[in-house]
Amino acid sequence: MITFEPLWQTLKNRKITTYDLVTKYNMSRGTLDNLKHDRSITLNTLNDLCNTLECDIPEVIKYTKDEK
Repeated sequence: MITFEPLWQTLKNRKITTYDLVTKYNMSRGTLDNLKHDRSITLNTLNDLCNTLECDIPEVIKYTKDEK
């Protein structure tokens, strides 16, 4: 399972709010909703997040193996 738990910690560490993502960084509310609910995003969106936050992928997503 892929989650965006690291993203929320990265935002907290950088003092960036979800409001900032929408207003200052022009993220759509739909994308933000997908992130909040661990829904899929495109690689382009992941790339945009990494560029915006100047971070690497592990600071945005986390993978854990699904339980059977």
